[in-house]
Amino acid sequence: MSRVAILGCGYVGLELGRQLAGDHEVVGVRRSESGLEAIESAGFEAVQADVTDDDSLAAVPDADWVVFAASSGGRGADVAREVYVEGLETAIDHFWSREDAPERLVYTSSTGVYGDHDGDWVDEETVLDPQTEKTEVLAEAERVARERPAEYGGHGTVARYAGLYGPERYRLERYLEGPVTAGYLNMVHRADAAGAVRHLLAEDHREEVVLVVDDEPVEKWAFADWLAEQCDVPFPPKQTTEERLADDSLSETAKRRIQTSKRCSNDRLRELGYEFEYPTFREGYRNAVRNYRQN
Repeated sequence: MSRVAILGCGYVGLELGRQLAGDHEVVGVRRSESGLEAIESAGFEAVQADVTDDDSLAAVPDADWVVFAASSGGRGADVAREVYVEGLETAIDHFWSREDAPERLVYTSSTGVYGDHDGDWVDEETVLDPQTEKTEVLAEAERVARERPAEYGGHGTVARYAGLYGPERYRLERYLEGPVTAGYLNMVHRADAAGAVRHLLAEDHREEVVLVVDDEPVEKWAFADWLAEQCDVPFPPKQTTEERLADDSLSETAKRRIQTSKRCSNDRLRELGYEFEYPTFREGYRNAVRNYRQN
């Protein structure tokens, strides 16, 4: 039975641990003591350790597979670099310097590294064009994840996530109340974000990068109208990208994020044999819509 260490065992990590726990030994790692109870409640071992602190990682047992899913908590680029780049380097150096080193690393990244493609399709071969300081950090971390384990004879895979949604993150009010800004949504349900990583590990796929996104990118206006129909409420107000950008209170980072539009392809993940539990937003939002109508 293989052991998996999930570093940064938060929203997706908890779901991944639940999916793996029946067939593998799973260790969930969180920096704060307050997060350990959620790991234990999910049914697997919890360890308190900080990926930026080599000494604290000694508390984590040896693992065959390491999943790096740590978060910077929505803070700025400096904190993101400390976690995603420096923390990742620390974790790789720590685990791969052990006598019983891991075989595999999976690092969870973001489709934000693509930048703007004016609504065109992107895939794993598309050249990255990060347009904020934080996405530049993510692109650098991806390079570390692919290259540094190889220096020790290991292998690193980047799982590049689209927008995560699922329990506690459906954000219905954002789309039902509006205003909704134009542009594409690329999404993946938490169950499939975790399931894709489980598939990459279990099937021993050795891809360098895999886009983790569902079958159907959708225009935000169309998604909001579909959601309103399902919830039996009026269509929300809408605004163009230009109208949204006219808001003087927006930061430069927010403006660049609004200006990025793309459609992400999951062809490679499908070719690797992954079967989605929620192939589109229609299946993924079914329970959220039902609960909204009941309440």
